[in-house]
Amino acid sequence: MMATKERNFSSLEDLSLEDLVPQDNFYRRLERTVDLSFVRELVGDRYASGGRPSVDPVVFFKLQLVLFLEDLRSERQLMEVAADRLSIRWYLGYDLNEALPDHSSLTKIRERYGLEVFRRFFEEIVELCVQAGLVWGKELYFDSTKVQANASMESLLPRFVVKAHLEKLFEDERTFENHKSLKAEEESTPQSPPNVGLEALPTAENQELRARNTAKGDWISRNGAQDRSFKGQRPRTSDWCASKTDPSATPMKSSKGTTSLGYQVHYAVDGGKARIILGVLVTHLLR
Repeated sequence: MMATKERNFSSLEDLSLEDLVPQDNFYRRLERTVDLSFVRELVGDRYASGGRPSVDPVVFFKLQLVLFLEDLRSERQLMEVAADRLSIRWYLGYDLNEALPDHSSLTKIRERYGLEVFRRFFEEIVELCVQAGLVWGKELYFDSTKVQANASMESLLPRFVVKAHLEKLFEDERTFENHKSLKAEEESTPQSPPNVGLEALPTAENQELRARNTAKGDWISRNGAQDRSFKGQRPRTSDWCASKTDPSATPMKSSKGTTSLGYQVHYAVDGGKARIILGVLVTHLLR
């Protein structure tokens, strides 16, 4: 006789998440192998001494690893998967009746940390691989590949339109940040003399000028943003056009001749058997 399964759920008081996740689960092995407690010291200067408790930095970086390992496209999707997977809940340390962090909190935390913290986190993970004997160190491979962005060519609009769109979305936050930046710049930039002649032009020995030029080429300080001060012999599409959904992506051509939005990713890989990635740099395509 064919049965019909009825949906009837009852609460179980003695149910433990520890018992529900198999002992050989991948995230159990990851928890035993990789200790992320070092991140608290890494981001300590990003927090005030008082106020409302934040999301544990260890939990945040565990979620970033899950985002990569599960090949998820957004933090919103990440939290949907985390809510649905017992093993991920166990890895994060959240019980069945505990509310997980909101995806918007992860976005704000990522912006607060900045690119420098993520770079240092990556370097610490590489150092753990070195300590574990996974890095050979006698041979290096370098590779570069194009990665497609999660945005379509139809989303391309004039850059000033995209800028206005983003400013409208984050108007209050942008206004506050711009005010702080302008004020700091005004305080740090010396005023030019009223009469500027040839003798006042900077020379090669001008230390301030050399410092500014060095900063222009600093990818970390620009948070990975493209330096658009370069002017070639032909205009670049990315200089006057940007994607409304992914403003950092630039047009790229595939081997089939089609054009899509994406990035150029460069890798430095150790020549040992583990093929540990020692360095990564994501850049824009100059088109």
